Amino acid sequence: MGRPQKEKKSDPLRPMRPALTPEARENQLIFLATEQAERQLREGTASSQVLCHFLKLGTEKYRLEREKLKAENELMKAKKEHLESAQRTEELFNEAIKAFSKYRGHASEDDEDEDVF
Repeated sequence: MGRPQKEKKSDPLRPMRPALTPEARENQLIFLATEQAERQLREGTASSQVLCHFLKLGTEKYRLEREKLKAENELMKAKKEHLESAQRTEELFNEAIKAFSKYRGHASEDDEDEDVF
């Protein structure tokens, strides 16, 4: 039988590999702060600010605010997509008008320059 594997625990004091991006560094710092706050909460040494922060995270109001922010983000994305779609539709409409004008024999001066060999 093989040797039992040791359980790997995340030890915030062990060296971390350097972050490659500012976002990754920020995530490392958030991880360390969260680990420290958890340790303080377990030991009963957490400050009132730490306690209040995590108490607020558990409230219904906070949950609703997060849902509202997510909905607002989705709405903004939908508006952006709608504007991009409307712009593309306008471009297609203008191209169709030019094509019909050529078909009817009403080519613009710009179009005549393109047809010259």
